[in-house]
Amino acid sequence: MSNVFRAACVQMRSGVDAATNVETATALIREAKGLGASFIATPEVTVLFEAESDRLFAKVHVEEEDPSLLALRDTAKEQGVWLLIGSMAIKVGERQCANRSFLIGPDGAIRASYDKIHMFDVDLPNGEMYRESRNFRRGERAVVADMPWGRLGLSVCYDLRFPQLYRALAHAGASFLTIPAAFTHTTGKAHWHVLQRARAIETGCFVIAPAQGGVHPNGRHTYGHSMIVAPWGEVLAEAGEDPCVITAEIDPAKVAEARQRIPALTHDRPISVSR
Repeated sequence: MSNVFRAACVQMRSGVDAATNVETATALIREAKGLGASFIATPEVTVLFEAESDRLFAKVHVEEEDPSLLALRDTAKEQGVWLLIGSMAIKVGERQCANRSFLIGPDGAIRASYDKIHMFDVDLPNGEMYRESRNFRRGERAVVADMPWGRLGLSVCYDLRFPQLYRALAHAGASFLTIPAAFTHTTGKAHWHVLQRARAIETGCFVIAPAQGGVHPNGRHTYGHSMIVAPWGEVLAEAGEDPCVITAEIDPAKVAEARQRIPALTHDRPISVSR
């Protein structure tokens, strides 16, 4: 029996109204299902793209009470698909959120969740400044989850720049990596493609990277270019900047094939540094 499946990335341009974003995501998820996808992934901050602290904290909910999460769980069940909600802001304290990714099963149940570990606290040369840690509590653990086709390793956006995370996920049995993102246009143009391909090549995993793209209502400009990359580094599908759906056929046998050709995961060694 074939274990091949079709994966989809939903690319969005989320704004500051959660209900509107969920409506858009739902329509794109249904479109992806219509294209034959059985695993569908949405980008980082799918539900709410809000950076201003007071407005953010006025709109977020604890996980158990979040209406957007419930609506997207219902969509997964309605469509009978595995759904990766790339991330959404979940209230974890009076003035603190988690940037949390959710894997939803085709029954609508939450199968796994992951809180983004690496916070995007950066001053870019063009004057852009980001302080994700001002509003978000960083995660403390990496997460893998089993699906019918193999094991999935979860991550979010800025995590992409930390290869040790993906090495750990691969050693934990991941064959597929999700890297939902809201990359800035500046950093995306410079680094997005090469980093996505590198993570696939060095782990021998498929990379599924849904992204935010375009100029958002809050003025942020994200890079888009959602991608699906094969374990040997080939780009199987890529979007532009506008909201859309991309899909690709995923053959899990390609993971073993790539790792057999370059068995780098079996060659890891402890490293000490002298000076």
